[in-house]
Amino acid sequence: MKLEKMKENFSSLWENLAEGWQHLRTSAAGALTSFKPGEQTNLPTSAEVDDDFYRPGRSWAMLGDDVFEDDKRFVVRLELPGMSRKDIDVEVRPDALVISGEKRFEQENSQGRWRVMQCAYGSFRRVVPLPEAVNADAANAAYKNGVLRVELPKAKPSRPRSITIKVE
Repeated sequence: MKLEKMKENFSSLWENLAEGWQHLRTSAAGALTSFKPGEQTNLPTSAEVDDDFYRPGRSWAMLGDDVFEDDKRFVVRLELPGMSRKDIDVEVRPDALVISGEKRFEQENSQGRWRVMQCAYGSFRRVVPLPEAVNADAANAAYKNGVLRVELPKAKPSRPRSITIKVE
């Protein structure tokens, strides 16, 4: 009887782990963003950091986003902690919102060593797909408390038009 209960508990645990892993893979696929050292990133060298996993040449971070839609607009909110608004570029394309920028590293003013470096620094580019056409000229963006909010009005559907084609 105990063996059956253990098998049942293990099976339930395995299903929960598999479901959680699948959810993480699905949600992280779009949020995982590559950061590469830019011209002004100012990263410390490997000799200045005791973290065995520190690689100044490339790092990854999760930049979580939310996309809200109603009848008139899309609202995209993207978490960009530790950045300045002047270091963020926003481009609206016909099928996507492209957000890029550079997160710079700030050195401490005292002598010492870095023990852990887990934050991502450098230039990045993030593409958020848009399921419908938007009016790029009426879009606006604001950055507050580490969150970029971009509002994109939906494009008005064009009316079908009639044209006459000359048959030759």
